[in-house]
Amino acid sequence: MGWRCRIFTFDLWRGTVKLSAQMTMYAAAVFAFVCFCVAINGMFLTADLIDPQQVSDARGFAGFWVFLGMVMAAFSLLAWWMVRTKKDGDWD
Repeated sequence: MGWRCRIFTFDLWRGTVKLSAQMTMYAAAVFAFVCFCVAINGMFLTADLIDPQQVSDARGFAGFWVFLGMVMAAFSLLAWWMVRTKKDGDWD
């Protein structure tokens, strides 16, 4: 007993959600873009800071967002590769 949609499947009894590879690719790419924007914004804000401790903290914060963006970019590339190398009937 569950409902199906073209994009994802949600099974009420097992509580699982299966996302399509295309949706995963696009969502990861959008999240990576947001992460990189936050990191760039954080790096530009360090120019206004005077205290060296705050500058160091801001750079660490920006570095964390760069790391998140890299991870999401890797997931997006992996999903893109999966979509490109899919053979007919692989995921049925």
